[in-house]
Amino acid sequence: MSHIHLLSGGEKALTAIALVFAMFQLNPAPFCMLDEVDAPLDDANVFRFCELVKEMSNSVQFIFISHNKLAMEMANQLTGVTMNEPGVSRIVAVDIDEAMAMANAG
Repeated sequence: MSHIHLLSGGEKALTAIALVFAMFQLNPAPFCMLDEVDAPLDDANVFRFCELVKEMSNSVQFIFISHNKLAMEMANQLTGVTMNEPGVSRIVAVDIDEAMAMANAG
């Protein structure tokens, strides 16, 4: 018998992600919000996670917070919050397809 506290952070994260996604397969909701679930994952598992999010995004809208460069590279849209001056937040949004079209046109 194995105990969950013996698992690594990445293994615990994958277990939690698998459980959440399994529940969404059985009882879909219109959206799913995830907060830095990819933080303890290595690059190979971040890639797998993002591929699964893309596959499931046909039926569920995903909003997930990440600081992982690979996850951001695989996203369709990015929204960031920056603070140019203390106490004043600014929202920056990028549609990746539009940005690529602009980059290729220029």
